[in-house]
This record gives sequence, C-alpha cells and structure tokens, in this order.
Amino acid sequence: MNILPPGTTAPVPDQNRLRADCSRCFALCCTAFGFTRSADFAIDKPPASPCPNLAADFSCTIHDRLRPRGFRGCTVFDCFGAGQAVSQGLFQGVSWRASPESAPAMFSAFKIMKQLHEMLWHLAGAEARVFSPDTAAEVRELRTELTSAADGNLQDLLDLDLDVLHRRAGGLLREVSAEVRAGYFAADGDPEAGRLHAGADLAGARLRGRRLCGADLRGACLIGADLRDTDLAGADLLGADLRDARLDGANLTGVLFLTQAQVSAAQGTLATRLPPMLDHPDHWKRS
Repeated sequence: MNILPPGTTAPVPDQNRLRADCSRCFALCCTAFGFTRSADFAIDKPPASPCPNLAADFSCTIHDRLRPRGFRGCTVFDCFGAGQAVSQGLFQGVSWRASPESAPAMFSAFKIMKQLHEMLWHLAGAEARVFSPDTAAEVRELRTELTSAADGNLQDLLDLDLDVLHRRAGGLLREVSAEVRAGYFAADGDPEAGRLHAGADLAGARLRGRRLCGADLRGACLIGADLRDTDLAGADLLGADLRDARLDGANLTGVLFLTQAQVSAAQGTLATRLPPMLDHPDHWKRS
C-alpha cells in the first residue's frame, strides 16, 4: 500500500539485487551482445564474441575513456544484475574463458536473465506505489514467479516463454500506472496536453519548466527534448527514449518505471533529482 506523499518515493530494497556488479561478472555485456558502428559504438562487433577492448581479467581497458573513444553505448547499458546472477549463480563462478564450451549457453542465459531482472525491477517499483490490494497481490505473485525462474536451473531458464511473461508484466504495470497517475491533474487547462501521450514523438520538444506530473509518456520519443526544471512526479516513463534529453534541475523523484540506462543516456547535473535507487552518471558529474 502506498502511504507516501504524492511525488515521493522511498528506496525499494528488492531492487538492490537488481543492480549490476561488474566485479562479479564475466563481462557478459561485452561478449554476448553484438553492436554496429554508429554514434554509440566506434566499431562493429558480432554477438558471442569478446570486445577488443576487453582485458584478460574481464575489465575494460578503456573504461574511463569510453565516451571520448566512441563507446557511449557501453556507458548507458544496464544488465539489472543479470551478469553476476549468471556468472556466479548459474555457472558457479566458472567463466566462458575457463570453460569455452559453456559460452553459448552462458550468453543465451544472460540475454534471458537480463529481461527477467528488468521486469523484476519494474514490478518491485510498481509494488511500492500500488494502491489496490488486489493489484498488489497480482504484482507479488508475478514477482515470486519471476524470482523463482531467475533462481532456478539453466534449462528451465532457457525454456521460458518470455513473450507470455512480458505480456503479464506489461498489463500489471499499465494498471499500476493508471492508478498512480489518476492522482495527478497537471494537464488540466494545458493547451498542449494533447501532445503528452504514450508513444508521442517529442524529439527536441521544448518542455522546460513544465509541470508534467502524471503524464503518460510510456514509449515516448524524448530524444534531445528540453526537460530542464520540469516536475515529472508520477509520470510514466516506461521505455521512453531519453537520449540526450536535458534534465538539468528536473524533479524525477516520483517518476514511474525509470531505469539507470535511461538516466545515463540523458544529460543532466547534480541538481537533477533522481529516485533513490538511481545514480547520477559520471558524465553528469563532470559537466
């Protein structure tokens, strides 16, 4: 049951296990996924192959220079703790280098585990904000099921029907979003309120200083949008594209379904107010 004042959130303990710990991972994000040369990556890399910048101890040889070297995409990636769960849990601390035959299964498991952990991240946040006891019970039930799958054996993980799980999680998150956002009325009398909707194309939009509390911006394109000094309490940002959005001085403390990857893709300052479980990216601290 949500007993916090509107626009505020407390840390969600169950999200702690969903934070990445690269020191306990076999650089699965640097190996399992491929990428194409672009503004986010300086080179092409096929999937299931180690990045040329990967060191023998699974560290990154250019970690402190990723952005100037053209690897911005690496700085915004978040596995939600899937890396250490697969490396230390499913494969008991034996790396793909020490056991090359395990690599295909390890990389496949990582891709699935990341999706499970991302759903768990959002569901934990949803349970912390939900009002309806019935919906809260459904969220807890699905979280228990997903946690059991994440903590289970390798073959059961590989056999999961992720499409079904995504649909169930998505439906519950929509219910919680509608319930929470119903308590906000920021759009009343706003002549531009019609632009603020799920999936909206708001690339480059000038929204500085706007009160966007309770806005449904799920899946919206906010690339390069000016969100400086905005109040986004209760806004749904699930899947919103925040690349290079300006968040200087914005209040995101009570936002719904925000991830570290979205924050890291945006631009902001230490004055940007974030939810308790998210951190100010290093490139914000240097700006």
